[in-house]
Amino acid sequence: MFKTVLFPIDQSREAREAADVVADIVKKYSSRLILLSVLEEPEGEGETLQSDRMASPELVETLLKNAQTLFSEQGISAEIIERQGKAAFAICDVADEIDANLIVMGCRGIGLTEEGLQDSVTNRVINLSPCPVLIVP
Repeated sequence: MFKTVLFPIDQSREAREAADVVADIVKKYSSRLILLSVLEEPEGEGETLQSDRMASPELVETLLKNAQTLFSEQGISAEIIERQGKAAFAICDVADEIDANLIVMGCRGIGLTEEGLQDSVTNRVINLSPCPVLIVP
């Protein structure tokens, strides 16, 4: 059913909590697991990134290696992909490229109000994804 699962990660608590759900799904369906982290850049001159965004290539690499080790300790082989750009678009592009059957994401709840809905990475992924998206609250 879920041959390939894409798990976009950042350094948020919600991403760490979603890892348990990902492990259960991958084990149950013997899925191929792809870990993705997106290096984000400021949108405009003088803009700084929020502290939870992935702004350093070293941070992205370390995060992916640590996540890969975490899954490896559970007997799960995980491939890693690093991308640069806007998170939601990169997630959907990678899902399309790897022919993902499922994207699993943690959700912070930020931007789920009417005011922030348009800017929510989660909302954009749900609307643009080429496959089902499971949001772990």
